Amino acid sequence: MTQNSPNSPPSQWSLCRFLRTMAYFGAVPILSQFDWFQRRFGNPAHPHVDSPALTTTSPSSSSTTEPTVFDFTTQPDPQFEAIWGALDDVVMGGVSASSFRKVGASAVFAGTVSTANSGGFASVRTRNFDPPLDWSGFDGVKLRVRGDGQRYKFMLHQDTNWDSVAYCHSFDTVDREWITVQIPFTAFTPVFRARTLPDAPALNLSRICALQLMLSKFEYDSALNPTFQPGAFQLQIERIQLYSNS
Repeated sequence: MTQNSPNSPPSQWSLCRFLRTMAYFGAVPILSQFDWFQRRFGNPAHPHVDSPALTTTSPSSSSTTEPTVFDFTTQPDPQFEAIWGALDDVVMGGVSASSFRKVGASAVFAGTVSTANSGGFASVRTRNFDPPLDWSGFDGVKLRVRGDGQRYKFMLHQDTNWDSVAYCHSFDTVDREWITVQIPFTAFTPVFRARTLPDAPALNLSRICALQLMLSKFEYDSALNPTFQPGAFQLQIERIQLYSNS
């Protein structure tokens, strides 16, 4: 997916970047399904991600209790840019800009986050898995990351709409140190635009439609992210795995 330079965000809201983002995530009715429309915005074709290679089996039938969903330590995947794309505050009038690139033995979520134009978040998200991933039978997810000391969010989606309820958990990073973040599924909170939804249904682990990483000015319900700093940021990811306590 063609991106602006992570360290040089636009000073004004960009209609072109907004449309490119909407097209990438299949949010432009009818047109998003056409390859020629995706190419017009510099996007890889195919708005949905074929998920058989990512589908995991239950721990009882698997040779490992920690199957890998994404391993970024391996050789570059030619489908990388067709799976992960930026979903920044441009969709709400902001000017933050990010990218997700394979660099060496990790993937790097980096860019510049700005609070201008009432913005304040940058994120990367997968296109929708088709069919959705089935994570039932597992107890949680593990991330191997190296950050910049800021607090990030990891989000699970069970709706194919890009602007819908997400199940979210915040995690802290240690500046320039590799850490393993282990998140039990019971720790995910249903949110919509950073507002918690106490009456939302429980996370359906048999229907994981997309994954998302985010740096945001806000935590939840108008509370501020205590470690947020506008400007350049970087989060490296080696892998995303599932785990079972059994």
